[in-house]
Amino acid sequence: MKKYTTISDLTNIPETIQEAIQLKKNPFLHKDLGINKTLIMLFFNASLRTRLSTEKAAKNLGMDVMILNVTDAWNLEFTEGTVMNLDSSEHVKEAAQVISQYADIIALRAFPSLKSKEKDNSEWILNSFLKHATVPVVNMESATMHPLQALADAITIEELKRKQKPKVVLSWAPHPKALPQAVANSFVEMMQQLDVDLSITHPKGYELNSEITKKTPVYHDQKAALENADFVYAKNWSSYESYGEVLLQDSNWMLTKDKVKNTKFMHCLPVRRNVVVEDAVLDSENSVVIQQAENRVYSAQVVLKKILEKL
Repeated sequence: MKKYTTISDLTNIPETIQEAIQLKKNPFLHKDLGINKTLIMLFFNASLRTRLSTEKAAKNLGMDVMILNVTDAWNLEFTEGTVMNLDSSEHVKEAAQVISQYADIIALRAFPSLKSKEKDNSEWILNSFLKHATVPVVNMESATMHPLQALADAITIEELKRKQKPKVVLSWAPHPKALPQAVANSFVEMMQQLDVDLSITHPKGYELNSEITKKTPVYHDQKAALENADFVYAKNWSSYESYGEVLLQDSNWMLTKDKVKNTKFMHCLPVRRNVVVEDAVLDSENSVVIQQAENRVYSAQVVLKKILEKL
């Protein structure tokens, strides 16, 4: 594998999931693979799980890790042909090539502005590094995608499912801030590649990009959508049509024990207690959010392993 910026970079998702599960059983089996190899992680936005899990994954493979908080260091310029007489002191053309001299793999995290749909959909930061870097690039969450999280989610479902084709529901949940669609987008794309019964439930006005959801059933009645579900994934996202807007903050969409019942509860974290989900769900034995977080290590590790094997 030459890069991992989107789920489509995986040639065989079920096989990759099983490989990750085996890595979880023996995480240091391939520790020699990354010796004398360096992962540089670039953070345009802050992180807890992504930063720590990806660093741990790399070290499990014997890699050295360097971390740069980009916005704390300097302002990069991404526009072609710009006159750089304002705040930006370095262009991504030089930066990406220089970083490539120090790294064997570059991983980056860059959120959307949620102001311009066209600009965010262009994935201008991610694609600039893909264009100018000379080493493989890994997406640790971009404007529209979070493929490492989606792979961890798929691993978790595979570990916990009790029937061949589980019913999986992605449910919108309230949140006081406007959030990206990246986690929801990649979760939908991942589930579409697996043998699951996937549906989405959200209030009207919160439709995701139809190019991503395709024919996945969508329901505006959350309670009905959750009936007999095996897994429910709670996630907030801002409006895609009225781009970046918070159209409502309806507490009736919070996930409660009465709605979830014995369904396995999933969330990528961090989660706002008693806003997105009530304590009774999050603290129950059916909450699998900690297992999801653990599996972030092995989603990153299997991806890094596949890239290292091709270097």
